[in-house]
Amino acid sequence: MYLHGSSGNTTFTAGIGQEVCVTVTHLDGLVCARSVFNHSMNYRSAMIFGVARLVTDPAERTSALRVITEHLAPGQWSYARPPTKKELAATSVLALPLAEASVKVRSGEPVDEPEDYALDIWAGVVPVTTHFGAPEPDPAVRPGIGAPRHIRSRGEERGSAPGHARGPRP
Repeated sequence: MYLHGSSGNTTFTAGIGQEVCVTVTHLDGLVCARSVFNHSMNYRSAMIFGVARLVTDPAERTSALRVITEHLAPGQWSYARPPTKKELAATSVLALPLAEASVKVRSGEPVDEPEDYALDIWAGVVPVTTHFGAPEPDPAVRPGIGAPRHIRSRGEERGSAPGHARGPRP
């Protein structure tokens, strides 16, 4: 796993050579039960443990930054201006091996007490989604420069109509 941050951020760079834990949680839905005690969330989470290594090899650093950029906006690395030496110097890249990780998932409906199923109370899941909307140009973009296809298509990846774009679910 590659992580990037400001080379001036002492909190970020304090992990170099140290055991660290990176945790990510993605919320998929609110689980509403008949009893507030049984409310929950549907989610996916991962915790990665390891010793963070500062990436110093220029080719690996550039490759890592490209991977991060392409993960967020496929096609953008080739489209946009590449980073300058000054920008690269201001950015640290850490590598964290994926040798030790823990993953947890909760999905499904509410689990109520048996006697609560007879109550006249709605229960179910309220899905939580993230979607890509129509690109909004920077006001400083010169007239005639439209969003490139790889940006416009983000919302079309799941067959959504433009303007009602939904991005891919992880």
